[in-house]
Amino acid sequence: MCRILIIEDDREMNQGISYVLEKDGYRTASVHSIAEGKNAFEEQGADLILLDVNLPDGEGFVFCRWVRERSRVPVLFLTARDLEEDALKGYEFGAEDYVTKPFSMKILLKKIDVILKRDREKEKIAFDDGFLQIDLDKAQIRREGELCTVTPTEFRILKEFLMHKGQLLTYEILLDRLWDGGNQFVDKHALAVNMNRLRGKIEDEKHKYISNVYGMGYQWIGK
Repeated sequence: MCRILIIEDDREMNQGISYVLEKDGYRTASVHSIAEGKNAFEEQGADLILLDVNLPDGEGFVFCRWVRERSRVPVLFLTARDLEEDALKGYEFGAEDYVTKPFSMKILLKKIDVILKRDREKEKIAFDDGFLQIDLDKAQIRREGELCTVTPTEFRILKEFLMHKGQLLTYEILLDRLWDGGNQFVDKHALAVNMNRLRGKIEDEKHKYISNVYGMGYQWIGK
C-alpha cells in the first residue's frame, strides 16, 4: 500500500485530502510545516509527497530541494500560487506536477495514480543485487559501490536487457533497436565487441549477468 505524506498548513484541507486518499486505499501521514515534514520523511519515508508552497516556516520549494538531495520520491505541489513563474520554479526544483487551488479531488487522484504508476515503471527497469546497481533514471551504474563508466551504446544495451529481463533478445532485435537509437552497429561482430566490453565492466568470476545464446542472441540472467 502506497504511503503519501501530506504537508499542508490548512488543517481542514489537510484532513479532507487525507480522508479522500485513505478512502481510495492509500496510507497517509499529515503534517503542517517543513520541520514536521522533514521529521516525518526521515522517520517513515513516503512513496509520494503532496506539498504546499506557503508554509509557516518557509516555502515548499525549499523542502522539495531538501528531498531531491536525498531521494527520488515524487513531489506534487498543491498551492494557491497560480503564477507561471511559481509553477516553473516548482518543476525546476524537481516536482512531478504543480496543481493550483481550488482543485478537483478526482483530478488529484488521477494525477497521483499516473505519477505512482510511472514511478513503479522506473523501479521495474532498475537492478540491484548488492554487487551491481543500475539506476536508469539517473543513468548510473555502480559495481561494488564504485561508479562504473559505460558508453551511451553500452547503456542502451543495459536498458534493453532490463526492460526485457529473462527474454532472449536475438541479434536482429538488438541490432534494429540499437540502430534506431542512433549508434554505429552494422553487424553481429560489432555487437559482440560492445557486449564483451560491457560484460568486462559489470561482471566478475562470481557475478554473471549476460548470457550469449549461441547462434541466436543474448539474454539477461541477473536476478
